[in-house]
Amino acid sequence: MAAKRLFCETESILTPPLEKKRPRQTFASIIGEVVMGNSLRHLTKALEPLLRRVVCEEVDRSLMQYSRSLTRASSLRIQALEPSSYQLYFVNNVPSKIFTGSKITDVENQALRIAVEDGGGDLPSLISSSVKVEIVALNGDFPGDKQDWTADEFNANIVKERTGRRPLLHGDMNVTLRHGAATIGDIEFTDNSCWIRSRKFRLGARIVPGSDRNNSPRIREAISEPFVVNDQRGELYKKHYPPMLHDEVWRLEKIGKEGVFHRRLNDHNIKTVQEFLQFFTVDQQKLRTILGMGMSERMWEATTKHAKTCELGQKLYLFRGHNFTLFLNPIYQVVQAVINGRTYTFSELQNIHEGTLKNLRKQAFDNRQWLQDIEGNLSDSLLLLTQGNEESDYNNVMEKSLIISGEAEGRDWDSNSDQIISATFQGNVHYNYFS
Repeated sequence: MAAKRLFCETESILTPPLEKKRPRQTFASIIGEVVMGNSLRHLTKALEPLLRRVVCEEVDRSLMQYSRSLTRASSLRIQALEPSSYQLYFVNNVPSKIFTGSKITDVENQALRIAVEDGGGDLPSLISSSVKVEIVALNGDFPGDKQDWTADEFNANIVKERTGRRPLLHGDMNVTLRHGAATIGDIEFTDNSCWIRSRKFRLGARIVPGSDRNNSPRIREAISEPFVVNDQRGELYKKHYPPMLHDEVWRLEKIGKEGVFHRRLNDHNIKTVQEFLQFFTVDQQKLRTILGMGMSERMWEATTKHAKTCELGQKLYLFRGHNFTLFLNPIYQVVQAVINGRTYTFSELQNIHEGTLKNLRKQAFDNRQWLQDIEGNLSDSLLLLTQGNEESDYNNVMEKSLIISGEAEGRDWDSNSDQIISATFQGNVHYNYFS
């Protein structure tokens, strides 16, 4: 029984299914299909003119709208690119580095000003009367090498504040241009420039959008030179150019505030730029040893070069020793000496043996608490020194004193550098120290 059932199942699987029989058409159904086809054909012919008219009207309307928009865009593009003879510009230059929270001024700490270049012609009446101008922040790499730009390009490069921050520019960003010029009030940056690609900002000035300027020519925007904006706390660590004698020593290049070099110098009571230069003049090698191996030759050169730009002023000091008197500038350079009754002017110091001059200067440095400030004329001081000195020739001293008036130039023969000291002795002593 089981085998027979299996045979029947196999046969049923192998046998293809029977195709469904198509319904049998009658004469009446054929007549109905013909009538229906004729009706659709007649309906299509009747609707065709109407459909053509509707489609043509819609196509024409679309083409007309597109043509108008294309014409308007072309005219605007041509107008935007059309060169203008009028342009805003910054009268003075912005410093290359400014700090957040500080008023933006020019390189001479004066208020910024903007004006309009008239291209050699008269300013339009609207410009010559008054017009509103807005100050904005721009990307530092705009406009690149381009000499001209469109208003859209300018607006696209305006930098806004970072998410969650205060407005990037704060203060009087809107000024009134009167008779073609205006002074910018108090404006400041609230954020640094390290977060944008160029790491720099520019200031820009544009006519306030929406101002009523019908029938007036386009005035191109003003763009300043690029500059870096650092956080306010960076100003506390800023180096001085040039440094002053009373500046703390960390104001010099390569010496960081509270850094290793700063601590080492403080440990040896070298706290100011003046004290650094005094050590440099008297004993360079000792100063180099104090700073240690951590200061490379390149760093040493950068530090000393920066220190030498210091303005020394006109003050002089007098040091009396056994059979000698030295006249020193604020960093212990000898500008004149009286040794064994003979006066050596600045140009004659090279006649003194190098070791002798170095030893005398070292004595003055080691006993600097006995230095005396020189009051009045250097020639008068020399005359006072020679009074009562029987071994000196008064006439010789007088002659030497008169040589002080005039100019002299010589080398600091006790140093290993090529630095030159120029001195002018005329009334009050004046001298410069540079490399």
